[in-house]
Amino acid sequence: MTPPPTPPLPPAPPTDAAGVLARCAELDHLSATPDHLERLYLTEEHAAANRLTAGWMQAAGLTTWQDAAGNQWGRREGRSPGLPALVLGSHLDTVPDAGSYDGMLGVVLAISVAQRLRDADLPFALEVVGFSDEEGARFGKALLGSSAAAGTWDPAWADLPDAAGDTLARAFTDFGLDVARVTDAARRPEDLVGYLEAHIEQGPRLEAADRSLGFVTTIAGARRFALTVHGEARHAGGTPYPRRRDALAGASEVVLAVERLARAGGCLATVGRIEVHPGAVNVIPGRADLTLDLRAETDADRDAMWDTVHAELAAICDRRGLGLEVVETHRAAAAHCAPWLQQAVIAGIGATDDRGAEEPMGLWSPAGHDAMAVAAVTDVGMLFIRCADGISHSPEEDVREVDVARALDAFESAVRHVAAVQA
Repeated sequence: MTPPPTPPLPPAPPTDAAGVLARCAELDHLSATPDHLERLYLTEEHAAANRLTAGWMQAAGLTTWQDAAGNQWGRREGRSPGLPALVLGSHLDTVPDAGSYDGMLGVVLAISVAQRLRDADLPFALEVVGFSDEEGARFGKALLGSSAAAGTWDPAWADLPDAAGDTLARAFTDFGLDVARVTDAARRPEDLVGYLEAHIEQGPRLEAADRSLGFVTTIAGARRFALTVHGEARHAGGTPYPRRRDALAGASEVVLAVERLARAGGCLATVGRIEVHPGAVNVIPGRADLTLDLRAETDADRDAMWDTVHAELAAICDRRGLGLEVVETHRAAAAHCAPWLQQAVIAGIGATDDRGAEEPMGLWSPAGHDAMAVAAVTDVGMLFIRCADGISHSPEEDVREVDVARALDAFESAVRHVAAVQA
Protein backbone atom coordinates (compact mmCIF):
# COMPACT_ATOMS: atom_id res chain seq x y z
CA MET A 1 0.00 0.00 0.00
CA THR A 2 1.25 3.44 -0.88
CA PRO A 3 1.81 5.48 2.31
CA PRO A 4 -0.19 8.67 2.63
CA PRO A 5 1.67 11.79 1.53
CA THR A 6 3.51 13.72 4.20
CA PRO A 7 1.63 16.94 5.00
CA PRO A 8 3.49 19.96 3.69
CA LEU A 9 5.30 22.11 6.20
CA PRO A 10 4.08 25.66 6.83
CA PRO A 11 5.89 28.34 4.87
CA ALA A 12 9.35 29.16 6.17
CA PRO A 13 9.21 31.45 9.18
CA PRO A 14 9.28 35.13 8.26
CA THR A 15 12.53 36.98 8.62
CA ASP A 16 10.91 40.43 8.54
CA ALA A 17 8.83 42.31 11.09
CA ALA A 18 5.59 42.24 9.09
CA GLY A 19 5.71 38.45 8.95
CA VAL A 20 6.44 38.18 12.67
CA LEU A 21 3.43 40.36 13.49
CA ALA A 22 1.25 38.30 11.17
CA ARG A 23 2.21 35.15 13.06
CA CYS A 24 1.36 36.79 16.38
CA ALA A 25 -2.06 37.59 14.90
CA GLU A 26 -2.41 33.95 13.86
CA LEU A 27 -1.84 32.84 17.45
CA ASP A 28 -4.64 35.22 18.53
CA HIS A 29 -7.16 32.83 16.95
CA LEU A 30 -6.23 30.08 19.42
CA SER A 31 -8.40 31.34 22.26
CA ALA A 32 -10.92 29.86 24.68
CA THR A 33 -13.41 32.55 23.69
CA PRO A 34 -13.99 34.53 20.49
CA ASP A 35 -14.58 37.73 22.46
CA HIS A 36 -11.11 38.05 23.94
CA LEU A 37 -7.77 36.26 23.93
CA GLU A 38 -7.43 33.61 26.64
CA ARG A 39 -5.05 30.66 26.34
CA LEU A 40 -4.43 28.83 29.60
CA TYR A 41 -2.17 25.98 30.62
CA LEU A 42 -3.10 22.40 29.64
CA THR A 43 -6.15 23.37 27.60
CA GLU A 44 -7.16 22.65 24.02
CA GLU A 45 -5.90 26.09 23.08
CA HIS A 46 -2.52 25.33 24.63
CA ALA A 47 -2.29 22.12 22.59
CA ALA A 48 -3.25 23.97 19.40
CA ALA A 49 -0.64 26.67 20.03
CA ASN A 50 2.03 24.00 20.52
CA ARG A 51 1.05 22.30 17.26
CA LEU A 52 1.12 25.55 15.31
CA THR A 53 4.43 26.61 16.83
CA ALA A 54 5.95 23.18 16.24
CA GLY A 55 5.08 23.49 12.55
CA TRP A 56 6.82 26.85 12.38
CA MET A 57 9.87 25.39 14.15
CA GLN A 58 10.03 22.45 11.73
CA ALA A 59 9.81 24.82 8.77
CA ALA A 60 12.83 26.63 10.23
CA GLY A 61 14.77 23.35 10.18
CA LEU A 62 14.38 22.50 13.88
CA THR A 63 13.67 19.06 15.29
CA THR A 64 10.70 19.41 17.64
CA TRP A 65 9.31 17.82 20.78
CA GLN A 66 6.85 18.60 23.58
CA ASP A 67 8.37 17.96 26.99
CA ALA A 68 6.82 16.38 30.07
CA ALA A 69 5.49 19.74 31.29
CA GLY A 70 3.86 20.71 27.98
CA ASN A 71 6.61 23.10 26.85
CA GLN A 72 7.20 23.15 23.06
CA TRP A 73 10.85 22.84 21.94
CA GLY A 74 12.81 22.88 18.71
CA ARG A 75 16.52 22.21 18.16
CA ARG A 76 19.15 22.46 15.46
CA GLU A 77 22.52 20.87 16.08
CA GLY A 78 25.68 22.96 16.01
CA ARG A 79 28.82 22.22 14.07
CA SER A 80 28.89 18.78 15.70
CA PRO A 81 26.04 16.74 17.24
CA GLY A 82 25.31 16.86 20.95
CA LEU A 83 26.79 20.27 21.77
CA PRO A 84 25.28 22.31 24.62
CA ALA A 85 22.46 24.59 23.46
CA LEU A 86 21.84 28.30 23.45
CA VAL A 87 18.09 28.55 24.08
CA LEU A 88 15.89 31.35 22.70
CA GLY A 89 12.28 31.65 23.77
CA SER A 90 9.41 33.00 25.81
CA HIS A 91 5.88 31.80 26.62
CA LEU A 92 2.73 30.92 24.67
CA ASP A 93 0.11 31.15 27.44
CA THR A 94 -1.83 34.32 28.25
CA VAL A 95 -3.76 36.04 30.98
CA PRO A 96 -7.53 36.31 30.44
CA ASP A 97 -8.43 39.15 28.05
CA ALA A 98 -4.82 39.36 26.91
CA GLY A 99 -2.91 41.31 24.31
CA SER A 100 -1.19 39.83 21.27
CA TYR A 101 2.49 40.20 22.17
CA ASP A 102 3.23 39.34 25.81
CA GLY A 103 5.26 36.14 25.43
CA MET A 104 4.14 35.24 21.93
CA LEU A 105 6.25 37.92 20.23
CA GLY A 106 9.36 36.50 21.88
CA VAL A 107 8.61 32.96 20.68
CA VAL A 108 7.89 34.04 17.08
CA LEU A 109 11.00 36.27 17.06
CA ALA A 110 13.10 33.34 18.25
CA ILE A 111 11.81 31.08 15.46
CA SER A 112 12.50 33.78 12.88
CA VAL A 113 16.04 34.23 14.21
CA ALA A 114 16.54 30.46 13.93
CA GLN A 115 15.43 30.74 10.30
CA ARG A 116 17.90 33.58 9.67
CA LEU A 117 20.69 31.47 11.20
CA ARG A 118 19.71 28.28 9.40
CA ASP A 119 23.01 28.04 7.53
CA ALA A 120 25.21 29.57 10.22
CA ASP A 121 28.14 27.56 11.56
CA LEU A 122 27.48 27.79 15.31
CA PRO A 123 29.71 26.39 18.07
CA PHE A 124 26.61 25.32 19.99
CA ALA A 125 23.21 23.83 19.28
CA LEU A 126 20.41 26.36 18.85
CA GLU A 127 17.11 25.68 20.60
CA VAL A 128 13.81 27.56 20.67
CA VAL A 129 11.20 27.07 23.40
CA GLY A 130 7.60 28.14 23.83
CA PHE A 131 7.02 27.83 27.57
CA SER A 132 3.62 26.59 28.58
CA ASP A 133 2.61 28.51 31.71
CA GLU A 134 4.41 31.72 32.59
CA GLU A 135 1.32 33.62 33.71
CA GLY A 136 -0.14 31.18 36.24
CA ALA A 137 -3.64 32.23 35.20
CA ARG A 138 -5.23 28.79 35.56
CA PHE A 139 -3.74 27.33 38.74
CA GLY A 140 -2.55 30.49 40.49
CA LYS A 141 1.14 29.55 40.32
CA ALA A 142 3.29 31.34 37.76
CA LEU A 143 6.31 29.97 35.85
CA LEU A 144 5.18 26.34 35.95
CA GLY A 145 6.58 25.44 32.52
CA SER A 146 9.95 27.12 32.95
CA SER A 147 10.27 25.86 36.53
CA ALA A 148 9.89 22.29 35.25
CA ALA A 149 12.58 22.92 32.63
CA ALA A 150 14.85 24.41 35.30
CA GLY A 151 14.42 21.38 37.57
CA THR A 152 12.71 23.32 40.37
CA TRP A 153 9.25 21.73 40.13
CA ASP A 154 7.54 21.22 43.50
CA PRO A 155 5.52 17.96 43.67
CA ALA A 156 3.00 19.72 45.91
CA TRP A 157 1.88 21.75 42.89
CA ALA A 158 0.07 18.65 41.58
CA ASP A 159 -2.75 19.40 44.02
CA LEU A 160 -3.29 23.00 42.92
CA PRO A 161 -6.94 23.52 41.83
CA ASP A 162 -8.28 25.63 38.99
CA ALA A 163 -11.51 27.63 39.14
CA ALA A 164 -13.55 24.55 38.21
CA GLY A 165 -11.97 22.50 41.00
CA ASP A 166 -9.84 20.32 38.71
CA THR A 167 -6.37 19.68 40.05
CA LEU A 168 -3.17 20.25 38.13
CA ALA A 169 -2.61 16.48 38.19
CA ARG A 170 -6.00 15.88 36.57
CA ALA A 171 -5.28 18.52 33.94
CA PHE A 172 -2.00 16.77 33.10
CA THR A 173 -3.89 13.53 32.54
CA ASP A 174 -6.55 15.20 30.38
CA PHE A 175 -3.76 16.78 28.31
CA GLY A 176 -2.10 13.41 27.75
CA LEU A 177 0.75 13.95 30.20
CA ASP A 178 1.67 12.35 33.54
CA VAL A 179 2.42 14.76 36.38
CA ALA A 180 4.50 12.02 38.03
CA ARG A 181 6.94 12.29 35.11
CA VAL A 182 7.15 16.07 34.97
CA THR A 183 10.74 15.97 36.24
CA ASP A 184 11.67 14.45 32.87
CA ALA A 185 11.39 18.03 31.52
CA ALA A 186 14.35 19.21 33.62
CA ARG A 187 17.41 20.36 31.70
CA ARG A 188 20.97 19.86 32.93
CA PRO A 189 23.30 22.86 33.31
CA GLU A 190 26.03 21.12 31.32
CA ASP A 191 23.66 20.80 28.34
CA LEU A 192 23.04 24.55 28.12
CA VAL A 193 25.12 27.54 27.04
CA GLY A 194 22.55 30.07 28.22
CA TYR A 195 19.08 31.47 27.62
CA LEU A 196 18.06 34.63 25.76
CA GLU A 197 14.53 36.00 25.89
CA ALA A 198 13.01 38.85 23.87
CA HIS A 199 9.94 40.41 25.47
CA ILE A 200 7.89 43.59 25.33
CA GLU A 201 8.88 45.92 28.14
CA GLN A 202 5.41 46.03 29.78
CA GLY A 203 6.27 49.52 30.97
CA PRO A 204 6.74 53.05 29.58
CA ARG A 205 10.46 53.71 30.06
CA LEU A 206 11.66 52.88 26.55
CA GLU A 207 8.87 54.93 25.02
CA ALA A 208 9.67 57.87 27.29
CA ALA A 209 13.30 57.72 26.13
CA ASP A 210 12.28 57.28 22.46
CA ARG A 211 14.14 53.96 22.29
CA SER A 212 13.07 50.83 20.45
CA LEU A 213 15.10 48.41 22.54
CA GLY A 214 16.75 47.95 25.90
CA PHE A 215 18.69 45.31 27.79
CA VAL A 216 17.58 43.87 31.12
CA THR A 217 19.89 43.98 34.13
CA THR A 218 17.73 42.32 36.79
CA ILE A 219 14.27 40.77 37.07
CA ALA A 220 12.50 41.93 40.21
CA GLY A 221 12.29 39.91 43.36
CA ALA A 222 8.67 39.56 44.46
CA ARG A 223 6.68 38.59 47.53
CA ARG A 224 2.91 38.22 47.81
CA PHE A 225 0.77 38.17 50.91
CA ALA A 226 -2.81 37.47 51.93
CA LEU A 227 -3.75 40.01 54.59
CA THR A 228 -6.82 39.75 56.83
CA VAL A 229 -8.01 42.64 58.98
CA HIS A 230 -10.26 41.38 61.80
CA GLY A 231 -12.84 43.68 63.35
CA GLU A 232 -16.35 43.18 64.66
CA ALA A 233 -19.56 43.01 62.62
CA ARG A 234 -22.27 45.11 64.29
CA HIS A 235 -25.40 47.05 63.40
CA ALA A 236 -24.59 50.08 61.24
CA GLY A 237 -27.24 52.20 62.92
CA GLY A 238 -27.01 51.06 66.51
CA THR A 239 -23.25 51.18 67.07
CA PRO A 240 -21.67 54.57 67.93
CA TYR A 241 -18.21 55.38 66.61
CA PRO A 242 -16.33 54.85 69.88
CA ARG A 243 -17.63 51.25 69.91
CA ARG A 244 -16.87 50.45 66.28
CA ARG A 245 -14.12 48.09 65.13
CA ASP A 246 -14.62 48.60 61.40
CA ALA A 247 -12.42 46.21 59.44
CA LEU A 248 -12.99 48.01 56.13
CA ALA A 249 -12.07 51.42 57.53
CA GLY A 250 -8.85 49.90 58.84
CA ALA A 251 -8.19 48.10 55.56
CA SER A 252 -8.67 51.37 53.67
CA GLU A 253 -5.98 53.00 55.79
CA VAL A 254 -3.80 49.96 55.14
CA VAL A 255 -4.15 50.39 51.35
CA LEU A 256 -3.12 54.04 51.51
CA ALA A 257 -0.20 53.26 53.82
CA VAL A 258 1.08 50.59 51.42
CA GLU A 259 1.06 53.07 48.54
CA ARG A 260 2.70 55.85 50.56
CA LEU A 261 5.52 53.71 51.91
CA ALA A 262 6.29 51.99 48.60
CA ARG A 263 6.45 55.28 46.71
CA ALA A 264 8.80 56.74 49.29
CA GLY A 265 10.96 53.61 49.31
CA GLY A 266 11.37 53.19 45.56
CA CYS A 267 9.57 49.86 45.46
CA LEU A 268 6.32 48.70 43.88
CA ALA A 269 3.45 47.53 46.09
CA THR A 270 -0.09 46.79 44.97
CA VAL A 271 -3.24 45.81 46.80
CA GLY A 272 -4.98 44.04 43.94
CA ARG A 273 -8.05 42.65 45.67
CA ILE A 274 -10.17 43.40 48.72
CA GLU A 275 -13.19 41.46 49.97
CA VAL A 276 -15.42 42.53 52.84
CA HIS A 277 -17.47 40.34 55.17
CA PRO A 278 -20.34 40.07 55.77
CA GLY A 279 -20.79 42.61 52.98
CA ALA A 280 -24.25 43.91 53.90
CA VAL A 281 -25.13 47.58 53.41
CA ASN A 282 -26.32 48.00 57.01
CA VAL A 283 -23.59 45.99 58.80
CA ILE A 284 -20.22 47.30 59.96
CA PRO A 285 -17.62 45.10 58.24
CA GLY A 286 -16.22 42.50 60.57
CA ARG A 287 -13.46 41.26 58.29
CA ALA A 288 -11.57 42.49 55.25
CA ASP A 289 -9.34 40.24 53.14
CA LEU A 290 -6.65 41.90 50.99
CA THR A 291 -3.85 40.83 48.70
CA LEU A 292 -0.46 42.53 48.61
CA ASP A 293 2.07 42.22 45.78
CA LEU A 294 5.50 43.65 46.63
CA ARG A 295 8.39 44.01 44.14
CA ALA A 296 11.82 45.61 44.13
CA GLU A 297 15.04 45.54 42.14
CA THR A 298 16.85 43.55 44.82
CA ASP A 299 15.71 41.05 47.43
CA ALA A 300 17.25 43.20 50.16
CA ASP A 301 15.20 46.25 49.11
CA ARG A 302 12.06 44.11 48.85
CA ASP A 303 12.49 42.57 52.28
CA ALA A 304 13.34 45.88 53.94
CA MET A 305 10.20 47.39 52.44
CA TRP A 306 8.09 44.51 53.74
CA ASP A 307 9.47 45.01 57.27
CA THR A 308 8.52 48.70 57.08
CA VAL A 309 5.07 48.00 55.64
CA HIS A 310 4.32 45.22 58.12
CA ALA A 311 5.22 47.41 61.10
CA GLU A 312 3.00 50.23 59.81
CA LEU A 313 0.05 47.92 59.14
CA ALA A 314 0.33 46.41 62.60
CA ALA A 315 0.36 49.90 64.12
CA ILE A 316 -2.74 50.93 62.16
CA CYS A 317 -4.66 47.88 63.30
CA ASP A 318 -3.50 48.24 66.90
CA ARG A 319 -4.60 51.87 66.99
CA ARG A 320 -8.05 50.93 65.67
CA GLY A 321 -8.51 47.89 67.90
CA LEU A 322 -8.30 45.49 64.95
CA GLY A 323 -6.48 42.24 64.42
CA LEU A 324 -4.05 41.63 61.55
CA GLU A 325 -3.33 38.22 60.05
CA VAL A 326 -0.57 37.78 57.45
CA VAL A 327 0.09 34.74 55.22
CA GLU A 328 2.89 34.82 52.65
CA THR A 329 1.65 33.15 49.46
CA HIS A 330 4.56 33.62 47.05
CA ARG A 331 8.25 34.46 47.11
CA ALA A 332 10.57 34.75 44.10
CA ALA A 333 14.17 35.82 44.30
CA ALA A 334 15.44 38.55 42.01
CA ALA A 335 17.17 37.13 38.96
CA HIS A 336 20.29 38.87 37.67
CA CYS A 337 21.05 38.69 33.97
CA ALA A 338 24.55 37.33 33.38
CA PRO A 339 26.98 40.15 32.51
CA TRP A 340 28.32 38.30 29.46
CA LEU A 341 24.80 37.82 28.08
CA GLN A 342 23.99 41.45 28.87
CA GLN A 343 26.97 42.32 26.71
CA ALA A 344 25.64 40.09 23.92
CA VAL A 345 22.30 41.90 24.01
CA ILE A 346 24.04 45.28 24.16
CA ALA A 347 26.10 44.31 21.11
CA GLY A 348 22.92 43.21 19.36
CA ILE A 349 21.19 46.52 20.03
CA GLY A 350 24.33 48.34 18.89
CA ALA A 351 24.08 46.59 15.52
CA THR A 352 20.74 48.31 14.86
CA ASP A 353 19.94 51.95 14.13
CA ASP A 354 18.19 52.48 17.49
CA ARG A 355 19.35 56.01 18.37
CA GLY A 356 22.63 55.66 16.52
CA ALA A 357 25.74 55.77 18.66
CA GLU A 358 24.01 56.33 22.01
CA GLU A 359 24.57 53.70 24.67
CA PRO A 360 21.81 51.06 24.83
CA MET A 361 19.40 51.56 27.71
CA GLY A 362 19.62 49.18 30.68
CA LEU A 363 16.43 48.44 32.63
CA TRP A 364 15.46 46.34 35.60
CA SER A 365 12.23 44.46 35.06
CA PRO A 366 9.49 44.85 37.67
CA ALA A 367 7.50 42.14 35.85
CA GLY A 368 8.36 38.46 36.18
CA HIS A 369 9.55 36.41 33.20
CA ASP A 370 10.47 32.82 32.37
CA ALA A 371 14.11 33.92 32.45
CA MET A 372 13.93 34.23 36.25
CA ALA A 373 13.03 30.53 36.53
CA VAL A 374 15.58 29.46 33.91
CA ALA A 375 18.27 31.34 35.85
CA ALA A 376 18.26 28.41 38.30
CA VAL A 377 19.84 26.17 35.65
CA THR A 378 21.80 28.45 33.29
CA ASP A 379 22.85 32.05 32.59
CA VAL A 380 20.12 34.30 31.21
CA GLY A 381 19.84 37.55 29.26
CA MET A 382 16.87 39.58 28.05
CA LEU A 383 16.05 42.04 25.27
CA PHE A 384 13.20 44.47 25.95
CA ILE A 385 11.07 45.86 23.11
CA ARG A 386 9.11 49.11 23.34
CA CYS A 387 5.33 48.72 23.67
CA ALA A 388 2.76 51.46 23.19
CA ASP A 389 2.23 53.52 26.35
CA GLY A 390 3.72 50.65 28.35
CA ILE A 391 0.37 48.83 28.27
CA SER A 392 0.36 45.05 28.70
CA HIS A 393 -2.01 42.33 29.96
CA SER A 394 -4.67 44.13 27.97
CA PRO A 395 -6.18 43.99 24.47
CA GLU A 396 -4.67 47.48 24.04
CA GLU A 397 -1.17 45.97 24.03
CA ASP A 398 0.63 47.11 20.87
CA VAL A 399 4.06 47.32 19.24
CA ARG A 400 5.47 49.21 16.26
CA GLU A 401 6.73 47.38 13.20
CA VAL A 402 9.98 49.37 13.21
CA ASP A 403 10.68 48.23 16.78
CA VAL A 404 10.02 44.58 15.87
CA ALA A 405 12.36 44.93 12.89
CA ARG A 406 15.11 46.28 15.13
CA ALA A 407 14.43 43.52 17.67
CA LEU A 408 14.87 40.86 14.98
CA ASP A 409 18.22 42.35 13.95
CA ALA A 410 19.35 42.78 17.55
CA PHE A 411 18.35 39.27 18.61
CA GLU A 412 20.15 37.72 15.64
CA SER A 413 23.23 39.82 16.33
CA ALA A 414 23.15 38.84 20.00
CA VAL A 415 23.25 35.15 19.03
CA ARG A 416 26.16 35.81 16.67
CA HIS A 417 27.95 37.65 19.49
CA VAL A 418 27.50 34.60 21.76
CA ALA A 419 28.86 32.41 18.97
CA ALA A 420 31.94 34.60 18.67
CA VAL A 421 32.52 34.44 22.43
CA GLN A 422 32.04 30.66 22.48
CA ALA A 423 34.18 29.94 19.41
